[in-house]
Amino acid sequence: MACLMLALAVALGGCSSPGTAPSEQRARGFDLRQLLKTDINRVAERHQQHVFASLRRLADKLYKRNPGEWRKGGAGSAEAAISRIFDEKHRWRFASLGNRRDLDAMQIALHPEYRGDRVQALVVGLASMVQTALGDREVFYMLDDLEPQHIYNAARNVEIAAWKLATARDPSGRPLLLSNEMGEVANLSFEREFGRIIGLLDALADIVEDETDRTVTRVVQNLGTAVFLPVY
Repeated sequence: MACLMLALAVALGGCSSPGTAPSEQRARGFDLRQLLKTDINRVAERHQQHVFASLRRLADKLYKRNPGEWRKGGAGSAEAAISRIFDEKHRWRFASLGNRRDLDAMQIALHPEYRGDRVQALVVGLASMVQTALGDREVFYMLDDLEPQHIYNAARNVEIAAWKLATARDPSGRPLLLSNEMGEVANLSFEREFGRIIGLLDALADIVEDETDRTVTRVVQNLGTAVFLPVY
């Protein structure tokens, strides 16, 4: 029985489709594949699903504040642009981004001279960066290994991206993307969504660190001069 489960774990790991978003739906009832998962696998999947739910909400909020962006990408609506990011099997490679993903896509999104859909570039960069830190897996099984340092670094990269989003300006001094809004009634929903993602990744990094007895090197950076950290 143990050998059969091991063989199934290897087969399922080899058949996974890397580089796409995790499913929003969990299988109901008994599923044989659950026998191939450890508690840490299940915890990782739930954190991953919550992170991607936040990323999807973040994309929606950004498109609502910056409706011109989804039009740049040729989508028929903001909903269609969001679906293109999260529902299609693209392995996080978009021709509009020169097939760049992870940190490279985030750099494109925040470059003043970029003329494409900045929301797509930013969210694709964030989502693919998180997936890279998680080994490009949609599901996790007992033989899958997670590196807590990569997950911790991903959390720091989200912090840096949030700061850059809030401060990046074009040559005329206008924000590259509208996000948080200060005024009589402040809109800090973007900050809260980023904070939720950071908290989830930090919590998962701590859990994996404890379970694997691997020590995470904590990094302190000045956000104004911070550089993105490696996630692989």
